[in-house]
Amino acid sequence: MAMLSLLIITSANGAELTERSVEYKDGDTALEGYVAMPKDTEGKLPVVLVVHQWMGLTDYEKMRCKQLAELGYLAFAVDVYGKGVRPKDRSEAGAQAGKYKGDRGLFRSRLKIGLAEALKLPEADSNKVVAIGYCFGGTGVIELARSGAEIGGVISFHGGLDSPTPADGAKIKARVLALHGADDPHVKAEDLAAFEEEMRNHKVDWQLVKYGNAVHAFTQKMAGNDNSKGAAYNEKADQRSWKDMMIFMQQVFNL
Repeated sequence: MAMLSLLIITSANGAELTERSVEYKDGDTALEGYVAMPKDTEGKLPVVLVVHQWMGLTDYEKMRCKQLAELGYLAFAVDVYGKGVRPKDRSEAGAQAGKYKGDRGLFRSRLKIGLAEALKLPEADSNKVVAIGYCFGGTGVIELARSGAEIGGVISFHGGLDSPTPADGAKIKARVLALHGADDPHVKAEDLAAFEEEMRNHKVDWQLVKYGNAVHAFTQKMAGNDNSKGAAYNEKADQRSWKDMMIFMQQVFNL
């Protein structure tokens, strides 16, 4: 049984939103997600599953959920790592992310459990679902698609675009949008080529958008602004990728 704690908040544009933490489980592992949606919702809402970056579910993902809720979506941020498991530094984050990148089956399972929790919410429209993810989460949403999840689309923001098991592309039912920093040093050219080949070979409905002068983590202000470090915020790429996501979701949801 999911545990909900309800809070009504007023967004920056004056809209009232419902904000909740959601406790759920994967077997004996406790997880704590987060949901935001418009207050006093009537009827069902399109669902956006949000998958966190390598530091776990933070205020960054909650901010994105609130942005989406202001636009009329039910935004559910999943917890891949577990309740209270929030890395303190890059070393801990690398260890946590590596655990799931090294076991894609576990990664997919944890994401599908989060998706199932989101769809249990009475306001959720199970026929209108997309998943978005950042960095580690960008890798995750593509893995969710490879699991055969019955969702309309996935959007990867500066995610890892490798193809560890190319045959799994045959399971993809969702549309795929990969939003990529053209100068991202963390995505090898051979991995990007393998990702494209997987999409083509299995006739996936896919798009790859590259943003010039952008490196890894281009949507995240906490990454700083020094491209030489390999991860840095890029305002233009952030804004353009959000618009590209919105166009994609409007097409998926037939809005």
